Amino acid sequence: MTAKGPNNPGAGRLDSENGPTTPGELAEILLIEDDAQDAFLVEELLADTPLDPHITWVDTLSDAREHLSGFRGCVLLDLNLPDASGIGLLREVLAAVESAAVVVLTGLHDEHEGVAAVAAGAQDYLVKGQVDGSLLARSLRYSVERQRADENARQLREAEMYARENMRLERGLLPQVLLDGTPLSHRSFYRPGRKRALVGGDFFDAVQKDGTTHVIIGDVSGHGPDEAALGVSLRIAWRALVMGGVAEENLLPSLEEILVSERAQDEMYATLCQASLDVDREQARIRLFGHPPPLLVSGGEVKEIPAAPRPPLGVLPDDTIEIESVAFPRGSTLLFYTDGLVDAFDGGPPDRLEVRGLCRILTDVLGRGCTLADLPGLVVDEAERCNGGPLQDDVAMLLVTYGEPA
Repeated sequence: MTAKGPNNPGAGRLDSENGPTTPGELAEILLIEDDAQDAFLVEELLADTPLDPHITWVDTLSDAREHLSGFRGCVLLDLNLPDASGIGLLREVLAAVESAAVVVLTGLHDEHEGVAAVAAGAQDYLVKGQVDGSLLARSLRYSVERQRADENARQLREAEMYARENMRLERGLLPQVLLDGTPLSHRSFYRPGRKRALVGGDFFDAVQKDGTTHVIIGDVSGHGPDEAALGVSLRIAWRALVMGGVAEENLLPSLEEILVSERAQDEMYATLCQASLDVDREQARIRLFGHPPPLLVSGGEVKEIPAAPRPPLGVLPDDTIEIESVAFPRGSTLLFYTDGLVDAFDGGPPDRLEVRGLCRILTDVLGRGCTLADLPGLVVDEAERCNGGPLQDDVAMLLVTYGEPA
């Protein structure tokens, strides 16, 4: 048995020699106490209890700091140390050990400090000289269990907060499209990538204005709240520009200006596909900014629209935009999607599914008699089968059909 004291400088460990620790019993104690006799008394009191503690003893806050980070057991803290004292000392310890229980030791005449310590966040307080082994062990056990319960409650609150935030972001990124009064019907789909707590920056929208239906789908580079927030900003800005009557050819240049002004880092960009659908002429005009092209499903056949891509929005601002005009006959469907779908592995790395593989999957699924309503989910399921598991990236899909879907 070694200890830190006048005759033995440096941190010491007091190891009890009791029987093996039973499941759920306290294993780690960090004792911060400047009185050597009180430190030895703690070990003696615990020696006759069912606990099998591993005690690390230090006598100053300075020495304790190296043990506090990541500590998950129970801290026994004297509130009167040579280099710190009182509630300020407790607050520093609590801030450093978010996942550990803290039990305060006070003197007989300082019991009011113990009450204040519990109010400040300590799990319990004990008065020196009025504690036996049973009381000490019980306080340590209960304090650790209370800390675990508090930690579980905190994690539950965080999970609920993330879920609410996820719902708000989804409403912003994946809205109700505005196709009322048009001969177009739609089906939307979203599936988050593996281990995603929040949605990413994938977004889509569709708005009818002055006889033309405008559709957009995009993906902000990266994953996280900044990317999701930028995706929401771009989607809402695009809808406002369309509904405000901005000319079709000016929509994306204006959106690029908004992206550059709103992004959190200069490196952030967005891939985009915009389509303008003129149903009277049975025609679609496609513009691509680093985004995979939409697919045309007509008469059971799947065709890739050969639109010329430009760099993603926000990379090389340029007013020159290539436009691809394609036939969009009645009964056909345009499938818009984000690149999480085509970035899937095709039977394992390094081969990717890419657009050709997606066309293959669509053809196979449609050949089984799949309806357009069920198509997105079945396509993603098949992509995950090719990938060998859940997709790494988020997938958003929007199907727009000229007429009622089959």
